[in-house]
Amino acid sequence: MTTLETTLDTLSNVSSPLILVDGSSYLFRAYHVPYLQALSTADGQPTGAITGVLNMFRSLKKDYPNGNIIAIFDAKGKTFRNDMYPEYKANRPPMPDDLRSQIAPIHDIITAMGLPLLVIPDVEADDVIGTLAKQADELGIETVISTGDKDMAQLVTPHVTLINTMTDVAMDVAGVSEKFGVRPDQIIDYLALMGDKVDNIPGVVKCGPKTAVKWLAEYETLEGVIANADKVKGKIGENLRDALEQLPLSYQLATIKCDVELEQTAGELAAGEPDVAALTELYTKYELKRLLADLGNGDKASAATDSKAKSGAAKSATVSTESAAEVTAVEVAQSQYDIIFDKALFNEWLVKLQGSGTFAFDTETTSVDYMKAELVGVSFAIEAGKAAYVPLTHDYEGAPEQLDKDWVLAQLKPLLESKIIKKIGQNLKYDANVLSHYDIELQGIDFDTMIESYCYNSVATRHNMDALALKYLDYKTVHFEDVAGKGAKQLTFNQIDIEKAGHYAAEDADITLRLHQAIFPALAQTPSILSVFTDIEMPLLAVLAKMEQTGVLIDSDVLADQSFSLGQRLDELEIEAHNLAGKSFNLGSPKQLQEILFEELKIPVIKKTPKGAPSTAEEVLQELALDYPLPKVILENRGLSKLKSTYTDKLPLMVSEKTGRLHTSYHQAVTATGRLSSTDPNLQNIPIRSEQGRKIRQAFIAPKDHKIVAIDYSQIELRIMAHLSNDKGLVNAFSEGKDIHKATAAEIFAVDLDEVTTDQRRSAKAINFGLIYGMSAFGLAKQLNIGRQQAQEYQDKYFQRYPGVLTYMEDTRQQASEQGYVETIFGRRLYLPDINAKNGMRKKAAERAAINAPMQGTAADIIKKAMLSVHEWIEAQNDVRIKMTMQVHDELIFEIHQDIVEETTQKLVTLMNNAVELSVPLIAEFGIGDNWDEAH
Repeated sequence: MTTLETTLDTLSNVSSPLILVDGSSYLFRAYHVPYLQALSTADGQPTGAITGVLNMFRSLKKDYPNGNIIAIFDAKGKTFRNDMYPEYKANRPPMPDDLRSQIAPIHDIITAMGLPLLVIPDVEADDVIGTLAKQADELGIETVISTGDKDMAQLVTPHVTLINTMTDVAMDVAGVSEKFGVRPDQIIDYLALMGDKVDNIPGVVKCGPKTAVKWLAEYETLEGVIANADKVKGKIGENLRDALEQLPLSYQLATIKCDVELEQTAGELAAGEPDVAALTELYTKYELKRLLADLGNGDKASAATDSKAKSGAAKSATVSTESAAEVTAVEVAQSQYDIIFDKALFNEWLVKLQGSGTFAFDTETTSVDYMKAELVGVSFAIEAGKAAYVPLTHDYEGAPEQLDKDWVLAQLKPLLESKIIKKIGQNLKYDANVLSHYDIELQGIDFDTMIESYCYNSVATRHNMDALALKYLDYKTVHFEDVAGKGAKQLTFNQIDIEKAGHYAAEDADITLRLHQAIFPALAQTPSILSVFTDIEMPLLAVLAKMEQTGVLIDSDVLADQSFSLGQRLDELEIEAHNLAGKSFNLGSPKQLQEILFEELKIPVIKKTPKGAPSTAEEVLQELALDYPLPKVILENRGLSKLKSTYTDKLPLMVSEKTGRLHTSYHQAVTATGRLSSTDPNLQNIPIRSEQGRKIRQAFIAPKDHKIVAIDYSQIELRIMAHLSNDKGLVNAFSEGKDIHKATAAEIFAVDLDEVTTDQRRSAKAINFGLIYGMSAFGLAKQLNIGRQQAQEYQDKYFQRYPGVLTYMEDTRQQASEQGYVETIFGRRLYLPDINAKNGMRKKAAERAAINAPMQGTAADIIKKAMLSVHEWIEAQNDVRIKMTMQVHDELIFEIHQDIVEETTQKLVTLMNNAVELSVPLIAEFGIGDNWDEAH
């Protein structure tokens, strides 16, 4: 196998190579790209596959500017292979409607581009490609087949090469042997022996790649294997002999037909001129704005990715061509990147940075874990194309002498701690945490491109630099793996050659600056979004950094005791499960569990996986557990196993040697709604309702002479709904301090307020929260374990009691459908690409999200504003006896010295109650204890 770059170099001297595109492969690959699945037009026409396929075609045109590109797609209906074997591809599910609707537009656009398009009935695209490749090979035409299909390896010759544009790997004759262990002329034999579950081609049972390669190495061909079947020993030999009758059929099914009758030969097919008028009409119809803009510019940027084209429903979120600071690979190659080894050049840059007012900054370190990371170098950029890297601690053999780290940091400290000189970065919280180990408090943190992208449109893309550069700059960055390698042999940054490392690091700073120049002007066009960025998210970065650096204290002995107890209970559950099943099996194996539940115990299948197997997902087991004991045992086993592996076993191992405390990472740019998430460890998923989850919280302890204080908002989502809907019943209940769940129960169950039972209140709580989040009567019936009709009566009574809620929900759905997004009280937007989707399930999910997001997002904004207020007050006290240590959804956790715990807690509660002003009061409730569980 070779890289695509090498293949391009080889073909650079070929006047007109033939490029055969497996369009059907492109189609399915594009459809399954997550971020593309969200794209659609304003009227709900899906466009993700259209966008992805055209991206790949445009990339091909860039990579092979002289190539004669031909697109080949599968025709609708069965092929000659179905006549040979009716079960061929019988297991494949039908094509999804939202994919089927994109085929005709793709064909129309490819045709309008002037490219030959072949869709031949009764055969597959593979057969047409095979025919053209054979013709071209006989004519001596260099041919490239663009596909991800392994079956195509049988077509490889000295003049026919495969490329996979998803992995940038090209495969020639030697590459086939390297990848599969057999020659191209043995690929059909190889495929026939293994069979293919996807295409339903029968092979030899239990014959995998290693066995197939072994047999073909020994017997050369399938015929040779068949002739020597009696010599193969063991169970696999029996399987081979059992398959002898069907192997010739498998060989035929796996063979690509290379003599399809075509109207034009490979030598006659050629691209024509693009039909600009037709392309304009099609790009306009399917709202492919980026393509339309490029068409208007004479298609100068033909290599640009179409992922910039947004759905019409989310049109206001698109960065225009004019506002995006687009950058080509040539422009970056011409950039001026300095690698600084001497003080004179360093001082020149220092003067530039001091006079810049704003600059982009990045650190290079030995680890992604900010507690373990050691500084290797720093980079900065002052204008697009001008950046520098200062290597500090590269220590590989033969590394050149570098500036003294302590001296460099001493020179940079005033600059980095300046509040006046503004810094731009990508995930600057990490850099701030790393610098804190070197007695530098990074300040002037005004712009973080990750957060800019997130505030601008949280669902448009992932928010790492590589994804942002591709989306907003149409530029593919140098990835870390490109300079450090992959897997077990991956180098840490200090081991990387400084020339490679220097370009990579300087590019990071340069691209970060360009991203800021591209995204921030677009973000600033909407005042409400700008306010979320400047008033909430950016100030919060420093708060989170301080919390992460502080960490939390845990008692490892408590967790060790719990691990032991959990282990004992897991052993008991395993024995119980085996007794219920009547045999031993691996409780963690979905396949074995499928066999036990659905084949041996004959439990009814209530849901299947996408591949058609009975599902053993958690929601399925929860439903089955109502009637069958084994699923209930499996659920308990899964839950306790996860607690043990994720928390009780793992947390003690994550305690920092430097601080003796546990340090999580909070993420601002992950969830679509604005809620924070936490990883390494995830402190937000520790169960609170289970006894075992509460025991884990008991291990989060206060230091000596301190107390843990937990303060959380009471019924925050319901209060937000009262504010958003302005429903009189809800507003009055909260304003008068009533128990909202009892009030709802009294209405639903037609009893006096004083007569509401605990069970009725519990049901009313489920109704309150379920219905404001768009739960249907069916869902409510399932949750309360009641009949559908009774659930519908409860729902009707609820909306009679709170009609403003129903009105708000209907209005919100309508607004979401019209504008493509919903907003929190503070202006945070959540775009809903599927709100007008033709796929009913996706549309309903988007409608539920339209109801949920304003409440969840507003709750996230409120706790963030509370954190800002609390942090500001704590900083003003300048008292080391008060620390904010954790944030978990609507809860803040503190360590406070016992001498001041009462008065400090009251002040914190007041600050949280007054963090924002709603039409109903915010109520923060607190608990104080020696550990988190006691305080909650």
